Amino acid sequence: MKKLEALTKISDCGVVAVVRADTTEEAVRISEACVKGGILGIEVTFTIDNAEAVIKELAAFYANNANVVLGAGTVLDAVTARIAILAGAQFIVSPCFDAETAKLCNLYQVPYMPGCMTITEMKQALEHGADIIKLFPGNAFGPEFIKAVKAPLPQVNIMPTGGVSLENIGQWIQNGCVAVGVGGNLVAPAKTGNYEQITEIAGQYVEKVKEARWVSV
Repeated sequence: MKKLEALTKISDCGVVAVVRADTTEEAVRISEACVKGGILGIEVTFTIDNAEAVIKELAAFYANNANVVLGAGTVLDAVTARIAILAGAQFIVSPCFDAETAKLCNLYQVPYMPGCMTITEMKQALEHGADIIKLFPGNAFGPEFIKAVKAPLPQVNIMPTGGVSLENIGQWIQNGCVAVGVGGNLVAPAKTGNYEQITEIAGQYVEKVKEARWVSV
């Protein structure tokens, strides 16, 4: 049930914030600003020093908020995945597929979202139980690629990361993405300490997803 709950939260919100930061404090503040704006899926990347400490702090802070789902990103191996899960990560995201990481996530019943670029990679990930495929880098393909993939693989759940903007997020969703990963322009205001702007942008992304899904119905 834990795995299903995490996947449902990600799908319901439709947006995962990809949090990259220079310090743990900045990462926590970015995450809190995103949640305040309505993005309830938070991916703390392991490019952050002491990323597990960020996950642990956020897990404690949102322990009583059933809507927030915390994950770890840039997870390259099973060892890192286990560290993240023990710190409180509820989903694991990788820039590429790794069979051992897939096995570990299945063992702990935690959703695994590996980065894939080709049909062959996606097929391999699905065979190893990947729940959502991270199309990465999304800007190398564009929203139209989703339709092409879903023709031979209609069962695949895709979450593009990289190249998702307020201008094209609606097209990604309407073309069949279960969610999108957003970093770049969402978290950029943190560099000037403008966390209120992150909250504002987060709200715009969430609203765009709602509009796209309404149009698709």
